[in-house]
Formats: sequence, structure tokens, C-alpha cells
Amino acid sequence: MASIHQLLVPVDGSPTSTKALDAAIELARLNGAHVRLFHVIDELDHVNGFETPKAYREDLLPLMRAGGERMLAQMRRRVTDQGLMCDSVLVESGTGRVCEQVAEEARLAHADMIVLGSHGRRGLARMLMGSDAEQIVRHAPVPVLVVKG
Repeated sequence: MASIHQLLVPVDGSPTSTKALDAAIELARLNGAHVRLFHVIDELDHVNGFETPKAYREDLLPLMRAGGERMLAQMRRRVTDQGLMCDSVLVESGTGRVCEQVAEEARLAHADMIVLGSHGRRGLARMLMGSDAEQIVRHAPVPVLVVKG
């Protein structure tokens, strides 16, 4: 089995992504690996059609960026408090789907594995809500550990 030196952990601040982070911390501890947290400000999750483009750019986007930075800082502390090395990347979704951005970050970071949480939706809920985890698994250039919430 290949060694694990770099873990990429896509996070969104949910209990499910926190559970995945805990699994990544354990893997990092066992392998002496570095943890990179990755958060995408997914604009489509917040656009409702009522904001003007100017209000979105000047009001909503800075709030989403600040919230993402706070969340990443808290999660970095969770990792470094365990004596592990950790950094983080925050990106705005812009063009491309979240799954593509995670795959690209895995390549750029030379990740050996992606660790992510999944809500485990099935049936109608999965059809309506989609599955980011499933799409990340499909696009990932490295093995993926999916931690069910």
C-alpha cells in the first residue's frame, strides 16, 4: 500500500464535514501526513434571484468569504491542536462545478487521498439535492475516503 503524505479534505462547516475531518486527522496522525482543508464558496447555494449583481458582489460575496475564512480557521485549529500540519484554501466557485474544483485542487496539492463527508442521501432526496460526494468520487484523480454523516 502506498504511503499517505498529503490529505485533501473538502469542508463546508457541516457536522458531516467535521466528521470527515476527524477521520482525516486520524489518518494524518497514523501516517504523519499533512492536511489541506479546501472550501469552495458555491455561489449557486446562495443565489436566489432577488439580489442585484451589484448587491451580490458587494454585500453577499464578502459575507460568504468571511464566513468561509472563519470556518477554515476553526477547522485548522482542530487539526493543529493535534500536533499535525495543516493549511487551507478558499476559492470562489466562479466557473466549473465544485467536484471539478476539488479534483483540480487534489492535483495541485499532490494529494494522496481525498477525505470527505457525505449525507448519504438516497432516493428522491438524492435526485432533488444531488450528491457532491458522488460527483467528487467520479472526478477524483486519487482515492477517496467517504465518511457517512
